[in-house]
Amino acid sequence: MTGAFRIAFVFLIFALLTLPLLPVQYVSMKLERFVHKSLPRFWHRVIAKLLGLRIHVIGELSAERPLLIAANHSSWADIVVLSTIAEVSFIAKSEVKTWPLFGLFAVLQRSVFVERERKQTAGRQADTIAGRLAQGDAMVLFAEGTTSDGNRVLPFKSSLFGAAQLALRGTEAHTVLIQPVSIAYTKVHGLPLGRYLRPVTSWPGSVGIIASLLAIVREGAVDVEVRIGAPVEFTPQSSRKSVAADMERQVRAMMQTSLLGRQIEPVVFNDTETV
Repeated sequence: MTGAFRIAFVFLIFALLTLPLLPVQYVSMKLERFVHKSLPRFWHRVIAKLLGLRIHVIGELSAERPLLIAANHSSWADIVVLSTIAEVSFIAKSEVKTWPLFGLFAVLQRSVFVERERKQTAGRQADTIAGRLAQGDAMVLFAEGTTSDGNRVLPFKSSLFGAAQLALRGTEAHTVLIQPVSIAYTKVHGLPLGRYLRPVTSWPGSVGIIASLLAIVREGAVDVEVRIGAPVEFTPQSSRKSVAADMERQVRAMMQTSLLGRQIEPVVFNDTETV
């Protein structure tokens, strides 16, 4: 009964908060008023408290622009977590736009939707991302391309890092900053999450989003550690594949530091990093 009461309470407050703000955000986006960037951050901060996400940030996002944030991805909650830290928008797969309710939220946060399977649209999508970077928007790229089980970082896909190259052509800046960020779910009700319990807070492909949402809502006290690495300058001479590999190494090391509670060095074996 306690879990059912908490779920009902969370969804009631969620509705009371969200329904009045939806038209405000929609209109502000159409008019391009400043609130269309700040309102999503306010909303996510309230939602994070409502869900019981206790967010611990180590490091700081760069204030310089253009800025592309390269992060790992294990849960829909990653969006809430990162949106509490800064005014950001996301690079999302095109299917997200069609999801009930969640797709609407993604649109209202000014996400850029990409079709990864259609190579003929890759150039146009990269141009869109580049344009947003050139306008000063901090864009989040979940560079694994999918969600993990929360215990590891999957290989980063380098293709969309090419948007950083295009952004250099649309701005007076000589560099685009790419900053690594790791997100690790470490505790529930103050108790450390082990390898086998951490999937409670993750959202791998085999788990429905509603089931994952209810699991986190039911718990109500989840500690999340966000580690922010030093930004890397991306110049016209930079290789997107090299930068993607560097971001992957840094994010993996930071995440494992959060999960294990100590600094470790990645081990390279047959070009695949493990720990």
